[in-house]
Amino acid sequence: MDKIRIRGGRVLRGAIPIGGAKNAALPLMVASLLTDQTLTLVNIPHLADITTLANLLGTLGVEIALDGHAPNGGHAGRALALTARKLAGTTAEYDLVRKMRASILVLGPILAREGRARVSLPGGCAIGARPVDLHLKGLEQLGASIELTGGYVEAKAPGGLTGARIVFPFVSVGATENLMMAATLAKGRTTLVNAAREPEVGDLARCLVAMGAGISGIDTDTLTIEGGKPLHGARHSILPDRIEMGTYAMAAAATGGDVELVGGRLELIQSAADALRGAGVTFEQGEKGVRVSRSNAALTGIDVMTEPYPGFPTDLQAQMMALLTTAQGASMMTETIFENRFMHVPELRRMGANINLHGGSAMVRGVPQLTGAPVMATDLRASVSLVIAGLVAKGDTTVARVYHLDRGYERLEEKLAACGAEIERLKDAA
Repeated sequence: MDKIRIRGGRVLRGAIPIGGAKNAALPLMVASLLTDQTLTLVNIPHLADITTLANLLGTLGVEIALDGHAPNGGHAGRALALTARKLAGTTAEYDLVRKMRASILVLGPILAREGRARVSLPGGCAIGARPVDLHLKGLEQLGASIELTGGYVEAKAPGGLTGARIVFPFVSVGATENLMMAATLAKGRTTLVNAAREPEVGDLARCLVAMGAGISGIDTDTLTIEGGKPLHGARHSILPDRIEMGTYAMAAAATGGDVELVGGRLELIQSAADALRGAGVTFEQGEKGVRVSRSNAALTGIDVMTEPYPGFPTDLQAQMMALLTTAQGASMMTETIFENRFMHVPELRRMGANINLHGGSAMVRGVPQLTGAPVMATDLRASVSLVIAGLVAKGDTTVARVYHLDRGYERLEEKLAACGAEIERLKDAA
């Protein structure tokens, strides 16, 4: 397996292009199952998860074409055309679904279009249970019969789905997206109460509207979908990846650097930016993107709690913790979304970090210097937190199992190297 080696101590200065949001692109690709016409997605990132989902959609009969190139390392010229003229089947097999949790999103659209669906229970990062109960209960409220057998979800609605009022007991991005897509083809009105408000959910809703769906309440916690009409093709530009923005902002801040996040939009990372300002980081929205900088002043410890949007994103918790390992004073990181998302802590400790866990919270006491060490990635966001730690550590850090990184960060080592980092990918000799 490939590894990434970093020699720390270099200040990041320059520009980093921000790609399309992975967490928006995946459900948008799945939306192609709702129509027999072509859905074209512009600003598509080139990531392992995108490839995995494309392979899954291909097995379902979706025709896929990639067009355009990415000028200056960006993604604006890259477009993915998806056409599901006729589905080749209604089963999403285990071998593909196990690789990525977002694969469960095909369940609602296939069921709504074909009246039946058989989807393997999903895989993905091992960061907690993340049950699919809300997806299944919501589809049952829309009139589907659901059975779990042999590791598969068997869903049937031979007469089609019917609109309903669905109240989520807690916020779920995936369930909101799955049920919103299914509801566009369900007969009548569907109301989703306590819906997720993440920008990626709004991006999906706007694409569905462009495809002919009637959706109101976009970007609020109550979505109303007027279903039952056939959807058509559309062309949609994916919003910038706010997690990629936040990650590189923290890398720049950790090294005391000055970096422009080209194509970035500050409002997408407002909660993270507010937290980072408290630690001594400066943000400025410009015409080309977001400038992130930190003067010679030391970082200051802060307290951060992950929350559903618009709160601090759980997908930036590990990166923030890496940044705070060398901040002055103590910081408290509290994780409220996933129960098993501190797997990066033992690896950061190997580099000299002073972190103590107390249930769902981590007390981080800043140390003067981290030291490079061989470390192992355990999930997507944990892996990039180790890269950030390596950028500020003394000596060499080698991060193993970087296939996790490739699921969510395109050309990470190239982007960081262009800003002065001493970083390289070590290819597997095999």
